[in-house]
Amino acid sequence: MREIFSANGTKKQTDWNIINWKKANRTVRNLRQRIFRAAQEGNLKKVRSLQKLMLKSYSNRLISVRRVALMNAGENTPGVDKLVIKTPAARA
Repeated sequence: MREIFSANGTKKQTDWNIINWKKANRTVRNLRQRIFRAAQEGNLKKVRSLQKLMLKSYSNRLISVRRVALMNAGENTPGVDKLVIKTPAARA
């Protein structure tokens, strides 16, 4: 029997209420600063490597979902799938 893996997914459900947002923000900010410094130094190989790391980062995905679901001016507008995400369980 084959296991089914989702792209960039986690194996367990994320509990939206117990996420350490301070740590997630710090992790994303640190990665952004590292990318900026590498770009200033002209080290494009390191920039690409850090960008890939950012795309795979669980904290980055959490911050992105939070930004779209809670901080966006159009948070009550349905997306392309015609769904409005209101509850923490739906966000997770």
